[in-house]
Amino acid sequence: MTTAIPTLQSEEALLQRIRKQQLIESVEHMSPLYLEGIKRILTVSADTELISSPAYYNAAIHAPSLNAFGSAISIIQDELGHAHIAYRLLRDLGVNTEELIFEREPAKFKYPYAFDVPLESWVELIVANAFYDRAGYTLLSDVYQSTTFGPWKRALLKVDKEETFHLRHGEQWMRRLNKDRAGHESLQNAVNWMFLLTVEWFGLPDTLKKHTEQLEYGFKGHSNDELRQIWMSTAVPLCEELQLQVPAHYDTEQQKYVIDCAFPAHFDATRKRWLLEESPCTWNDVLVRWKARGPSNERFVAMIQRGKKAMLRQLEQDV
Repeated sequence: MTTAIPTLQSEEALLQRIRKQQLIESVEHMSPLYLEGIKRILTVSADTELISSPAYYNAAIHAPSLNAFGSAISIIQDELGHAHIAYRLLRDLGVNTEELIFEREPAKFKYPYAFDVPLESWVELIVANAFYDRAGYTLLSDVYQSTTFGPWKRALLKVDKEETFHLRHGEQWMRRLNKDRAGHESLQNAVNWMFLLTVEWFGLPDTLKKHTEQLEYGFKGHSNDELRQIWMSTAVPLCEELQLQVPAHYDTEQQKYVIDCAFPAHFDATRKRWLLEESPCTWNDVLVRWKARGPSNERFVAMIQRGKKAMLRQLEQDV
């Protein structure tokens, strides 16, 4: 028995539906361009949630107490659930998610470069919750408010609330750790490399953005640079409250947050250090770094894929 291939809509019919503020509920409501676009943004979302799990676990094992470890594991469980939602939607759109998750090469996964730089302490995990999860909340809240894809909009109601818990967890722990000098210094060391990585998180500047259909089709409501501003509007004040130095401030004349150092910039992922003193960096240089992936890419993807590989080896032995 073969599954009937759904008939896609014309571009004109799709846009007419969107203009009427009718949600896109299934493949039958999509045009070919809309289908490819929603697959692309869902894949990035799914991969980001999935890889955050081994990235966070790598640091969660350094939790200062059993209760703290339990909170971190709860966050990891949430992230896996969020990944499942996005992959399930992709499967409904005809994507072979088994192949996507378990057979892709590590470098082909699509998630922010920041997760390729290993989090190696409890402090770094806490700053990741405050920075990275804030970025995830910023992006997914925008999608929730604006997306024209009905199934994703409804699913994000749960995701939005859980991401709020993650970033609040980071904020509360940062305030707790900041009470003594040693804690403050540890936080500053983490912020020094993680702040700009999160500014990068939102992608290319609007002038270089390639996939404009994300706004045209209502996949999201704000551009990359606008989302960067939304993130900084809460991340920078948090750091200022804790007297943590970040290379950004609010410019009253421009009425926006501005970066106080060279940006984009070269980054040494091994030493977790921004090479601000080196030659100018272009966004093409950044793209090269992103595509090459970082030091933990292969290890974290292997952690995700090894269960199925072990199961297949066992099945071969049992035959």
